[in-house]
Amino acid sequence: MTHTTKWALWAVAVLATLTMAVGLHAQQNAMTFFISSVGSGKGADLGGLDGADAHCTQLAKAAGATAKTWHAYLSTTGAKSVNARDRIGKGPWQNAKGVVVAKSVDDLHSANNNLSKQTSLNEKGQVVNGRGDTPNMHDILTGSTPEGRAISGEGDSTCNNWTSSDAGSAMLGHHDRSGTNQPPASQSWNSSHRSKGCSQAGLVSTGGAGLTYCFAVN
Repeated sequence: MTHTTKWALWAVAVLATLTMAVGLHAQQNAMTFFISSVGSGKGADLGGLDGADAHCTQLAKAAGATAKTWHAYLSTTGAKSVNARDRIGKGPWQNAKGVVVAKSVDDLHSANNNLSKQTSLNEKGQVVNGRGDTPNMHDILTGSTPEGRAISGEGDSTCNNWTSSDAGSAMLGHHDRSGTNQPPASQSWNSSHRSKGCSQAGLVSTGGAGLTYCFAVN
């Protein structure tokens, strides 16, 4: 092999790598939905909705998804309750690989959405561990009904509106649409069951890691 041939092969390899990197960056910049790759580190204490939104924004920017407003898919309860479905924009939303997961708010909350373990990726374009993986991280914080609304009635469902890492519990969804409880709850991406507590250890023991769904509002 001549020196010229070796140089040409090296140049082709470098060009292919750069092309792949540019393509991935473009996909991530167009990303409008992801699961947070890490939680707050304080269990379900996310710093309220503002803190959760800031966390989504920080992760998105680090991944290259700029010039967007990001909100965490979370409901709150009380006199000024907030519905998760009302704070995420109109859609459509796509993951870091460019796959559309839902066309609209109604589509997102229907049986026809495209959310699954393979499509509910984190901001880095990686699959999040599900049931059967070690560790299991399929419990995603939502505090919501299957329709994406605040939960009324007795019992905490939002860990004191996402400010507690101690007492209370949070409604969780299964991003992999799989679980041991009876369907449809076991297959619900946003309203499967409540956590054992609000601490990081409590969330981990239930089958999660304090992760959230993040959506681009604009």
